[in-house]
Amino acid sequence: MAEPGKRLPADEIERLMADWPESARSLARAARDVVLAVAPGVSEKVAFGALCYYKAGAPYGVIGGNVCMLDARGAELSIGFLHGASLPDPEGLLKGEAKAKREFIVRESADLTLPALAALIRAAVDFDPSESGS
Repeated sequence: MAEPGKRLPADEIERLMADWPESARSLARAARDVVLAVAPGVSEKVAFGALCYYKAGAPYGVIGGNVCMLDARGAELSIGFLHGASLPDPEGLLKGEAKAKREFIVRESADLTLPALAALIRAAVDFDPSESGS
């Protein structure tokens, strides 16, 4: 089991992103900084072909404790929230039709400075799927 706040070595992150377009890699590096600044206690792991942030020790690991996931969508970056349908999203940043998962598509680095994105990350940290039925 991962320790709270566990970070991946830079070379492991770079291996994950090796086939991503440079723009997506650059956005992912910046998004990683944002996630870790907003939620410094999360752990980091490669899962589902993405860079996952989760609450270590949560039931069902990176799924039950999911905060968000970073994944390339062509030249853009997806910040996926496995429990996104249950998160407050007054600005309407999250898109998707799945039962629970929603994503925010980052097209430029300025998208990462939106206060609503930081609020979504904090809400994902606070979210407990056992209390919502999702």
